[in-house]
Amino acid sequence: MKNKTILAVGAHPDDMDFGASGTLAKLAKEGWEAYLIICTDGSRGSDDPKMTHQRLVKIRREEQEASGKILGLKKIFFFNHTDTQLVADLILKKEIVRIIRKVKPSIVISMDPTFYYSQDRGFVNHTDHRAAGLAAMDACFPLCRDRLTFQELEKDGLTPHRVEELWMVSFDKVDRLVDISKNIEQKIKALSMHVSQFADFKQVKKRVLERARILGEKKGFKFAENFVRLKLP
Repeated sequence: MKNKTILAVGAHPDDMDFGASGTLAKLAKEGWEAYLIICTDGSRGSDDPKMTHQRLVKIRREEQEASGKILGLKKIFFFNHTDTQLVADLILKKEIVRIIRKVKPSIVISMDPTFYYSQDRGFVNHTDHRAAGLAAMDACFPLCRDRLTFQELEKDGLTPHRVEELWMVSFDKVDRLVDISKNIEQKIKALSMHVSQFADFKQVKKRVLERARILGEKKGFKFAENFVRLKLP
């Protein structure tokens, strides 16, 4: 790798904690600089009849910042697009390109934009997840690489950058398994910071541990996270 910098791009607070926090914690411990982008304000994720959008935005940001400290993240970038209304347009892509050119990651982690649903599990992937994944993919290639794309960013010293690898969080396609056995406690603790999202965190913990265990078994690890890995030109 050209440099030990990794950037994760999630739609909502807690997205990357579910999908990639063990990997982020692992690499941070190994000396990597780990960054996170949250594309939306998380303002829709509550069943509390007394909750307001404005209050939830503040709560979810604080929860994500607490989680980031546990994982050893260097910085979290909040874009504050409205939850459930994220679109993979040039506005979002340029925002992601700006951060990529700023921190210059070797690896970018995001969601798999091709994952729409799972018939077996009766699961529809959130529209914001797909939008964040597609925008991150396009930002990595070709947008952040090409000098004449968003050339106006150069006035801020943000020159083109080539991302070496794109890792997409995957639940159905097993490709690159990362051993997070030594980081599973950090992952669970980071998730536990998202108090506003879990009515029964014991069940969430059980589900997350079981999923990590099943993935780990495929390669002889106690716990693992899974990604589809693309080496970019």
